[in-house]
Amino acid sequence: MNKMADIKNFTNGLIKNNPTFVQVLGICPTLATTTSAKNALGMGVATLFALILSNIVISLIRKIVPENVRIPIYIVVIASFVTVIDLLMHGFLPELWESLGIFIPLIVVNCIIMGRAEAFASKNGVIDSIFDALGNGLGFTGSLFLIGTVRELIGNGSILGINIFGNSFKVPLLVLAPGAFLTLGLLLAMFNSIGNSKKNKQKKVGANK
Repeated sequence: MNKMADIKNFTNGLIKNNPTFVQVLGICPTLATTTSAKNALGMGVATLFALILSNIVISLIRKIVPENVRIPIYIVVIASFVTVIDLLMHGFLPELWESLGIFIPLIVVNCIIMGRAEAFASKNGVIDSIFDALGNGLGFTGSLFLIGTVRELIGNGSILGINIFGNSFKVPLLVLAPGAFLTLGLLLAMFNSIGNSKKNKQKKVGANK
């Protein structure tokens, strides 16, 4: 087991190729379910578990799946785990389940999960696939939670339902559809700016050497 490779697989999805802020994937649930930090966290964790479980199974069966039917089989695997997650949330977290609505079943067609299945799990071992799923899943969850926190804090003056600003400061636009695009756009600009500044510093250091 190559620990350095596992760490690289983990950090790659978490930071360097973050699904939301770098690859700009899964935008539909990102915009729709981040009206509050709680909804964003719930959606992120559900996607995380679906990603980990599907990566494990797809990695295990990768050598016996016929090439010409691999995509339908991957979809069946992912759909099976999403159905289990959907039923568990319905049974144990009914309020969150009702709030997220159709976006839980739609995890099946989330391009992050299918992308990792096709690009990584189908070509690598189980341990590597778990670390890849953890990195991308936590990266996606963290991104959703950040967006949801910003929207809820500025839009409703609260975080996870806990009142922070009281009634003194609220911008309701942030919890509406336009607020989702505005928040995502500003955070994308911020992360791109940070990434570009790091690249420029690395170039300067390389040039000085």
